[in-house]
Formats: sequence, C-alpha cells, structure tokens
Amino acid sequence: MIPFWIILLKIVVVLGVLMTAAALVTFLERRISAFIQNRIGPNRVGPQGLFQIMADLVKLVMKEDIVPTAANKTVHDIAPMISISIALCTFAVIPFGNTIELFGYQVKLIIADVNIGILFILAMTSMGVYGVSLAGWSSNNKYSLLGGLRSSAQLISYELAMGLSIIGVLMVAESLRLDQIVMHQTRYLVGWLPAWNLFVQPLGFVIFFVAAFAETNRLPFDLPEAEPELVGGYHTEYSGMKFGLFMFAEYANMITSSALITTLFLGGWHIPFSENWGVSPLVMSLLQVLAFCVKVSIVVFFFIMVRWTIPRFRYDQLMNLGWKVLLPLSIANVLGTGLAILLISS
Repeated sequence: MIPFWIILLKIVVVLGVLMTAAALVTFLERRISAFIQNRIGPNRVGPQGLFQIMADLVKLVMKEDIVPTAANKTVHDIAPMISISIALCTFAVIPFGNTIELFGYQVKLIIADVNIGILFILAMTSMGVYGVSLAGWSSNNKYSLLGGLRSSAQLISYELAMGLSIIGVLMVAESLRLDQIVMHQTRYLVGWLPAWNLFVQPLGFVIFFVAAFAETNRLPFDLPEAEPELVGGYHTEYSGMKFGLFMFAEYANMITSSALITTLFLGGWHIPFSENWGVSPLVMSLLQVLAFCVKVSIVVFFFIMVRWTIPRFRYDQLMNLGWKVLLPLSIANVLGTGLAILLISS
C-alpha cells in the first residue's frame, strides 16, 4: 500500500511541472512564431527574453478586472476556473513513466491509476467546453456568445471522431487502462519496428491528431476565437488574470493532448531496444520519464508550427471535415481493425 504522502508528492510534482511547462510553452510559441515569420520575438527581458514569462504574469496580475455591467458576474468569474481545472485534472490518469523505487516503495509514475483511464479523459474533455460556453453566454456580448456556440458545435462534431479513433487502440490493447496500452506498445512488429500504435493504427492516429486541434481550439480550428470575425470570441470581455487563466488553460490543454497522443500512439515512455542496455532500474525509470517528455515536446512543437503555418478554416469547412470526413473515416477504422483482428485470430 502506497502511503498517502507519496501520492500527495506525485500530485505536487506533476502540477508544478505541468504549470511550469504551460508557462514555458507560451514563451516558446512566441519565439517559434517569430522564427517562422522571420522576426526576432521577445528578447529584452532576461537572457534571450526568458523572463518575458514573468513580465507577462505581472502585467496580467496588475491589470484591472473589468466585468460588463449587464454580465452575469458569478458565471463570468467561474468560467475560466472551469477551463483551467479541467485542463489540469485530465493529466491525472496519464502515465509519464513505468515505475520507480521511492523510499522503499515501488511507485507507479501516474497520479490516479484507474482502470477506466480513457473514459475518464473523454468525460473530462467533454466537460471542458462548459468553461468556454459559459464564458460566452455570461459576458452578454454577441461576439462572445457566437464564440461559445461555435465551441459547442465544434466539440460535438470532433468529439465523436476522436472517441471512435481511440476504439481501434482499445481493441488492439484489450484494455481501458492507459498504462496497459503503453505496455502493449513495448513489443516489436518485425524485429526492429516497435509496436507503437502510430504504426498499428495510422489512420486512427491522423484522425485523433486532427481532432485534438479542434478540441484545444488551436489553429486551423480556432473558430471560437477567430479575431477577424468575432473580435476575441468567448474571451472578448475578459481582462486581467481571468483572461490569463483562459490562455493558461489553452496551453495546459495542448500539453495534455500531446501527452495523450504520446501515450496512445507514440509508445508513451517506451524507449525502443532499451531492454538490452543493462542499466540500473532507477536510471531506466529516469530515462523513460525523459523519453516521455521528449515525445511530448515534439508533439507540442508540431502544434505550434501548424498554428503559424496553416490558415484558419471557414466554419462550414470545419463542420464538413468533422461530419463528412473524419466521422466516416473513424467508423471505417473501427470496422477495419475488427476485421483485421478477426482474420489474425482465425
């Protein structure tokens, strides 16, 4: 039985790392976007502009919190809290390593080791839209309301494809536990090719990746914000730290989505051929955590690169892609996976 204080230690460490990483990604996005657009980016505050993160935080804390007179103040205040809470809680069931020996205990590198991890994640991500929708409605602004409505419609269309794209992974792994899904990917297909679901479920990977962009409201699917059309969308009437919470939730969601993509399709913490290295269990555990972080960082970089490379979709194009392309493809992927399993087992 793992003591409660070890569980509490894991929560504190993971929350600290996740919040620090989300703040760091805001800086990286500004520097990467500047590089893509042949600009300089933040470079004044601290070495290479690294302290720009703290400068932005101080600015957000010091700014006045403005609430429209006709807004529903209670809901207006709660909405950003819902968004950031969902973004942080979702990471609780994602394994960032195998096990590590800590103070004489074999500790699983996951906060909540539940046997329905996938269902928990789908439930939490579905609730994330409440923060955006309530923000749009409570602001009593037509642009904010349109942004909230867009987010709801977007979620419904892409949540179906996202859920169905995972079913193929579950059928192959025969488990809803995320750590078991990772363990199933530690095998090898043809001697040298790891059995990552990227190679076993390539269509499911593409569908899930595209749906993740819509789920996190990132370009080219950031229609709930859409500055040229809706000023700022659902956070038009937000300022100060409440606006900062929405921005923080977006980047935390991006990191969580990248961690989930890594877990489901990129082998999680698995390092190919590491079983032949002959290193100590502690060193191997640390290397697995490092491998997980590297994979997540690569996916996050891809999220950022796509935002500053591909133009925004029109709303009708987004809906057509969700209902007429991704949904039929995800259903075909489930049927194809079932047929393949049936043929292999027979």
